[in-house]
Amino acid sequence: MSASDLAPEITHQVLGDARWALIERIAASQHLKSSARLREFLFYIADCAIRDAPEEATEQQIGIHVFHRHPGYNSSEDSIVRSHARLLRQKLASYFAEEGIAEEFVVDIPKGHYIPVFHSRSEVVAARPGETRPEAVPVVETPAPKTRRLPSNWMALLPLLLTVLAICALLFWHPWTRSATAQSAVDKFWKPFFTDDPPLVIYSNAVFVGDSTNGLRYAHPQGEGDAQGVDNYVDTYTGIGELASVYALTTLFDAHQAHFILKRSLLMTWDEAKPKNLIFIGSTAENPSLRVLPSTTDFTLTANAEFAGFVNHHPKPGEPAIYSRPEHPLTRDYAVLALLPGVQQGKRMLVFSGLTTFGTQAAVDYVCRPESTAELLKQITGPKGEIRPFEAVLETTIGGGVPLQTRLVTIRVH
Repeated sequence: MSASDLAPEITHQVLGDARWALIERIAASQHLKSSARLREFLFYIADCAIRDAPEEATEQQIGIHVFHRHPGYNSSEDSIVRSHARLLRQKLASYFAEEGIAEEFVVDIPKGHYIPVFHSRSEVVAARPGETRPEAVPVVETPAPKTRRLPSNWMALLPLLLTVLAICALLFWHPWTRSATAQSAVDKFWKPFFTDDPPLVIYSNAVFVGDSTNGLRYAHPQGEGDAQGVDNYVDTYTGIGELASVYALTTLFDAHQAHFILKRSLLMTWDEAKPKNLIFIGSTAENPSLRVLPSTTDFTLTANAEFAGFVNHHPKPGEPAIYSRPEHPLTRDYAVLALLPGVQQGKRMLVFSGLTTFGTQAAVDYVCRPESTAELLKQITGPKGEIRPFEAVLETTIGGGVPLQTRLVTIRVH
């Protein structure tokens, strides 16, 4: 399929450009071919880059032209461009590390911008991972006038001077000087889990009765499907939000050179869980392991076939007794985010539990973003700088099948 088929609004003047041919190969790769929206995003910003039209690649313009938002929409409340840009950066990195390992040029999208940058492979190999190298400036040597000579010690000082200038350039231009402060909140929150003893990440793994042909329904926790035989149980499904959450944690832990052990709930054994820090992803209704532990006490799940919500056991003035979502259409969801003592003394347990899979995803994203994590730390940091156990309720808006804007609604610090 040609670029004109995938992105009909792309200008024809870029189609003969070698950079555009690279973009087409990326879009046709295994990493992007299943995501029409990410391909359209890539085509649009690549067209802007090749035409040297950065003013057309702002968050507002991308939201309008790629994601069909109305002109003047509030991009600070609608993060669809930022979330897709983050995913596209990850897809590009994967492509050039695997399928595109032999490409002569590499494409990346610098953080904070949406215009892609094309580098030669040799520049990328020479640079350290994540480092932005300033372009070399040619030095033109002008012969000194015959009537004047530089001091004899000038050339001896030149290497030192160049070293000082290089250090200054790195301090001003290197990404770590811009991101260290922003990342410190995330680092502090997750530090207990970035240890040599990897935590156990347990994602929801609900049990269904039936099959994909005749339909599936939740099995009763006590064994509703017993009368139909154990062969009728299906325990190989999880939610799309849980999947996105595991991906977000993988990216976060990789960035900190840390690891975790991934288990679906029904395969977890308490012998391996007891000595570990634990991270639970998913509703207690679909995470049997979480129902066994003493879990949240301030906010607990209540659910039936027609209704789901979090009971607020100790409501403060102005707070509702139950945080519930609208059923149809699903435009809002709630999640409980909790940090609790682990099974053994000195261990910790994180709980990300949404009313739906979208709430779970929003809760994980909330503590992977520097701004929202910093907001949370203000509430849970003790007088000596320690992070105290807590239970919090988050609210997220949902649009296009993804969580958009998430906010802290209420919190109980223990």
